[in-house]
Amino acid sequence: MPNLRFKAVAEAAARKALEFDAPSKKASEYFGKYVFDRNNMRKYLSKDTLKQVLAAIDRGEPLNSDVAGQVASAMRVWAMELGATHYTHWFHPLTDGTAEKHEAFIDFDGHGGMIENFSGKLLSQQEPDASSFPSGGIRNTFEARGYTAWDPSSPAFVVKDTLCIPTIFISYTGEALDYKTPLLKSINVLDKAATEVCRYFDRNVKHVTGYLGWEQEYFLIDEALYFARPDLILTERTLMGHDSAKNQQLEDHYFGAIPSRVAAFMRDLENECWLLSIPIKARHNEVAPGQFEFAPIFEECNLAVDHNLLLMSVMKKVAERHHFKVLLHEKPFKGINGSGKHCNWSLGTDTGVNLMSPGKNTKENLQFITFVVNTLMAVHKHNALLKAGISSATNAHRLGGNEAPPAIISVFMGTQISAILDELESNEEIREIAMQDKTGTRLPLNHIPELFVDNTDRNRTSPFAFTGNKFEFRAVGSSANCASAMLALNTAMTGQLMDFKKETDELIASGMKTADAVFAVVRKCIRASKAVCFDGNGYSEEWRIEAERRGLNCETRVPYILDAYLSESSEELFAKTKVLTKVELHARNEVKWEQYTKKVQIEARVLGDLAMNHIIPVATRYQGVLLDSLYKIQAVYDRDEVKRIAGQNLSIIESIAEHIDAIKLQVDEMVDARKISNKIESEREKAIAYCENVVPFLEEIRYHIDKLELIVDNEMWTLPKYRELLFIR
Repeated sequence: MPNLRFKAVAEAAARKALEFDAPSKKASEYFGKYVFDRNNMRKYLSKDTLKQVLAAIDRGEPLNSDVAGQVASAMRVWAMELGATHYTHWFHPLTDGTAEKHEAFIDFDGHGGMIENFSGKLLSQQEPDASSFPSGGIRNTFEARGYTAWDPSSPAFVVKDTLCIPTIFISYTGEALDYKTPLLKSINVLDKAATEVCRYFDRNVKHVTGYLGWEQEYFLIDEALYFARPDLILTERTLMGHDSAKNQQLEDHYFGAIPSRVAAFMRDLENECWLLSIPIKARHNEVAPGQFEFAPIFEECNLAVDHNLLLMSVMKKVAERHHFKVLLHEKPFKGINGSGKHCNWSLGTDTGVNLMSPGKNTKENLQFITFVVNTLMAVHKHNALLKAGISSATNAHRLGGNEAPPAIISVFMGTQISAILDELESNEEIREIAMQDKTGTRLPLNHIPELFVDNTDRNRTSPFAFTGNKFEFRAVGSSANCASAMLALNTAMTGQLMDFKKETDELIASGMKTADAVFAVVRKCIRASKAVCFDGNGYSEEWRIEAERRGLNCETRVPYILDAYLSESSEELFAKTKVLTKVELHARNEVKWEQYTKKVQIEARVLGDLAMNHIIPVATRYQGVLLDSLYKIQAVYDRDEVKRIAGQNLSIIESIAEHIDAIKLQVDEMVDARKISNKIESEREKAIAYCENVVPFLEEIRYHIDKLELIVDNEMWTLPKYRELLFIR
């Protein structure tokens, strides 16, 4: 039976939940209302100013101060018409979240009064205090100066009363202190490298754009139940909790009918997203109970990253209106699916060609194969770096469990593409490449239309899979800033394309025809990258052994995985592409190690507190109830009858005592392990100490608590259980 107190609170919240009615207008009529996008720019900017702004956005041309001033003036008028009174530079510090400092538009008018003002200087640059953001040692605590600078390629937007201006964030000495700065650099260098390779096939290509379509998974739980779980409040995951008798084993939640309360939340959130130009398109139930997903239309990579961060912020606010809490942790509940943020990545030319999609003739197909094979090579060369780009204390709980891909980066290509690559590798006489398009399949039911089957299946255990016209990086965690994964992937791809072009140009210079040179280098890359290609079951122990034999990175401990950023190959890659300096790389790793330590440290402190101040007192109280019952039985029955009647009580009392003793002992040992680890000065060594000496206690202590949950009287248990948390009422 569920705890009646929690049940009553949850039902009260459900009765108060808002039923959202979508606007009567079509979404297309109000899409982007709160965004200073091209449509709004045309209304508020002069033609000449608009032309210069679009040149900055589309071609990266610089904006002078006069133009910035005109944009700022128009932006202020537009924002104030929407009710804005403040502005902020909105940026991505090294925390996986966003940051903002609000300032009012007001200024002195010189006559003792006030006016609304927003200058080009205020638009272009701001100076937030940099000392309290993670810097990895780049900045001392007493060195506070840092700068945010306007990113015109991501449009400003209004949230409530504040104009938000997407910006980069750098230190006083010029190093990047954020995710956007290196992401933009990786996008720019990838554009240049990919464009140069594209010109082997089409001299008209001037730009290549990286596209991203993320799939955001998340959990919803009742707000009242959330506030009754200190572990959820402080860590966003349950540090204890026995499996619910029913969870996802019947597979009845996936793509099922969306609960009415959740549907109301989704409609409300979609409306908020569309007002902010976030192109949410898909919504559905995910596999685990209480788990759901949103997915957008593909966008340019930088904009898609901004929109994902904005979505994560907006969805939390909207959820509160519906008496929900959103959980973005990768593994909030043990024993069921965790949440990822699958990043679907592709490249497209300004001539309208998707470089990851098969073409209609040999020339187009050779271009397609060229970019696919270069992707394989990039993942092969830098599989450890890509894994480091998605690794965290939270994602470590998800990878390799319940449909999440394993912590070994491999590529799934599918039967058709794999067969073509094998043929190209073995037959050097091939000069024609024919790709099978979607094939029609007719079912023996006349009223069912013809089905068109893609040229590749899907592999749910692959961390990096080709899915027909894009690659799906499935290992990214749900709470992460996907810029981390994208800048690693973009940079790895850039380095590989630079190597490919250099080698191809050398063959052309020796007298080989362009197509023959491309074929030759492609074949060489196919052979070199075979180790990273795997279409089988990524969960099998056989694959782990085979992956290690192939030389792939099989490390699963996060502090060691992060070493890949500082490997010789990674430092050479980032130096060659000029995306991150050696100083910035080392600083980021210091931040990542420190963040890992702090998250584990918080979990250990929360678990210790709950164990000693919630669990043991409740278990002891129930043990006392049983002992009291035992004394009363002894007063009524003789010894033989007491043994027969109270034998079960004695067994439970002893079991409770054993679990309490084990919890107390392990909490004390965990505290000692933390104290020893905290004295270590090196952030890397401290993270390793927490990983190896503290993390194991979390599971050991949990085991005994979960056993007590099954024993102690349900009405006495102070925390909502999985069966109450997981199912939306």
